[in-house]
Amino acid sequence: MKQNPITIVGAGLVGALLATLLTQRGFSVTVYERRHDPRVAGYAGGRSINLALAERGLHGLRLAGMTDTVMSLAVMMRGRMVHHRDGHTELLRYGRDDSEVIWSVSRGRLNTALIDAAEMAGARFVFDRRLAGANFGDEVTLRFENESGEPHEQRVPFAIGADGAGSALRAAMNATQPLGERIEPLGHGYKELEIPALPDFPAATIPPAAAAALARGERFAIEPNALHIWPRGNYMCIALPNAEGSFTVTLFLPNAGNPSFETVDSPAAARALFERDFADALPLIPELEKDFAANPVGVLATLYLDRWHLDRRALLIGDAAHAIVPFHGQGMNCGFEDAVELAQLFAATPDDTAAVFAEFERRRRPNAEAIAAMALENYVEMRDSVADPAFLLRRELARSLAERHPDRFVPRDSMVTFTRMPYAEAFARGVAQERLLRELTAGHERIGDIDLAAADAKVREQLEPLS
Repeated sequence: MKQNPITIVGAGLVGALLATLLTQRGFSVTVYERRHDPRVAGYAGGRSINLALAERGLHGLRLAGMTDTVMSLAVMMRGRMVHHRDGHTELLRYGRDDSEVIWSVSRGRLNTALIDAAEMAGARFVFDRRLAGANFGDEVTLRFENESGEPHEQRVPFAIGADGAGSALRAAMNATQPLGERIEPLGHGYKELEIPALPDFPAATIPPAAAAALARGERFAIEPNALHIWPRGNYMCIALPNAEGSFTVTLFLPNAGNPSFETVDSPAAARALFERDFADALPLIPELEKDFAANPVGVLATLYLDRWHLDRRALLIGDAAHAIVPFHGQGMNCGFEDAVELAQLFAATPDDTAAVFAEFERRRRPNAEAIAAMALENYVEMRDSVADPAFLLRRELARSLAERHPDRFVPRDSMVTFTRMPYAEAFARGVAQERLLRELTAGHERIGDIDLAAADAKVREQLEPLS
C-alpha cells in the first residue's frame, strides 16, 4: 500500500531520479513538469552541455536499477585531451588507469531514460504544467497553468522543488519567506557547436585524419575516449563525445573584453576566432557559422541560498537549491547525491517531514557550497592551468605521492570524481594537499629535482591518514 503522497515540481534529471527512489520505497509520487513529455515532443530543456557522469551519480543510478540502461548511452572519457596552440596534443588522465574514468552522456537521452524508469517504478507524471505560484498555508496550494494558460490548482501536504536553476517553486518560497538568495554571475558565457559523426560529415570538408578514421569504419572524427580541451588562457573550447559518434562542442568566452561575446558577435567573427585560436578544431566543425547563429549565449552563474526549505511545507534540491558552473562536471552528480540522501531520510523518518527537510539541508548544504567553490576553481584550471608547466609539475608530483602514500594522499580530482567522500571533506583536504605541493615544487622545474624522501616525510607530518 502506497503511503505519504509526495509532490515533486520538475521532471528533469534530479526530479525523475528522486521519483524513482521514493516510489521504490513505497511512497506515492506525482511529478509536475512545465515541458511537454520529452519522449513525445523531443527534448528541449535547459543547458545542453554534455553531462560527465562520475561515481556519485553512478551510485544513485545503481540504486535505481538503471546502470545498464545508462551505460548504453555513455562514452568513456579517460582524461583531458589538451590541444595546444602549436597543434600538439597530450592526454592528462583522470585516474590511474581505465578503472578510474568518467562517462559522457547526453542530457536529453538520460532525462528520458530516467522518466521511463520512474514511471515503471510507479511514479505519476503530469506534463505541460507550469508552476505559476504557490500558497504555503497549512496545506500547500500549487497553481499551475498549461500551455494555453488554463489554470489548475493542486493541494498537497508539501512540495519538493527540483525545477532547476530558474526554479519557480524557489521564487514562490522566497516571496513567502526570504531564502537569502544570491546569484553570482561568472562573467563568462557559452555557445554550443557540434563535431558531426563521421558518417554525417560533409565529404568535401572532412579533414585528412578524420578521413582516415572513416576509412577504418570509425564513427568519431577525433579520439572518442577523452574530454577535449583547447585552453587559451581566459577562454577555451571543449568537446565531449556522444554515443552515436558526434561531439558536443562548447565555446566559453568572457561576456566583455577581447575576445568576448561582445566582440565575437557574428558567425563571421566566430570563424575568425577559430581560424586564429582553434585552427585544428575549425575543420571539424563544418556548420560553425550556422550553429553559432542558431544557438543562444548560455548564462553561467552560481546560486547561493541561506535556506533551502520552509519548515515542513517545501524543500529545494539540485540546481533549484545550489546551481553551479559546469567546470567540474559535478552538477548532476551532486544533484543525484541529493536525491539519494533525501530518499534515505524519508525512508527512515516518513512521518516527520520537517525533520527530514532540516536534516537534509544540514547534511547537504556544506557539500553543495564546497563543490560550487571547486567548480569555479576548475574553470581556471581547464582554460589556463592545463598548459602551465608549474601546474603540470604539481600534478605529476601529486600522482607520485598518491602512489607512495595511498592512505594519506589522494588527488582532489580523484576524491571528487571517483569516491563518495563528502565534497566538503575533499575540498578541505585538497587545500592542505595543494599547499604541500606548492611547497615541495617551489624552485623546481622537473620532478627529478625534488627530494622524494623529504616529500615523504612532509606527507606523513602534514596529512592525517584517510578514514
